[in-house]
Amino acid sequence: MKKISILSLSTLTFLFLACSGGKTEKVEQEAGHDHETTQPATTAKAKSPATETMANIGDTHVHIAYHAPSVRGRQIFGGLVAYNEVWVTGAHSATSIQFYGDVALNGNRVAKGKYALFTIPGEDEWTIIINENFDQHLADDYNPDLDVVRLTVKPEKRSEIQEQLLYKVKPTDDKEGVISISWADVKVSFNVREL
Repeated sequence: MKKISILSLSTLTFLFLACSGGKTEKVEQEAGHDHETTQPATTAKAKSPATETMANIGDTHVHIAYHAPSVRGRQIFGGLVAYNEVWVTGAHSATSIQFYGDVALNGNRVAKGKYALFTIPGEDEWTIIINENFDQHLADDYNPDLDVVRLTVKPEKRSEIQEQLLYKVKPTDDKEGVISISWADVKVSFNVREL
């Protein structure tokens, strides 16, 4: 009888620890909205996994959801991703960017809301596009009449290859930050300021 009780107690202890560990992880993820976080939203070994990044710029939460393709030995810019054409800046569905308060992007006002983020890559400059239609597949339904703002930025050459597409939201002071997009040997970024 004593052996059964010890076995039962051991099993219950294991289950308790396993369940409480999951709760702790969820609380940490929810609390992570006040600092930079980049995490895959899925655990499957997808070629372009659903991924999120988020951070607060001042008191304004910024949340980006995208599918992150990998280089996998391919020519990316001027190859897989054509120059001077609208790109979903990810894979599958449009990359979404949500601002939980009004912001200025490189000085251009953008109202609180959820948008699509597209780009037009070029060899010497890129166009960053914030578009009203965040719920679309690739750039199939892209309509320039729904653009909220277009920003022109200069691409930076990276010394190391960024294998998987990576977005970052990084606060730089109390009310300002930078959003960057890195893939292959290129990085582009733009400023975000809480209004």
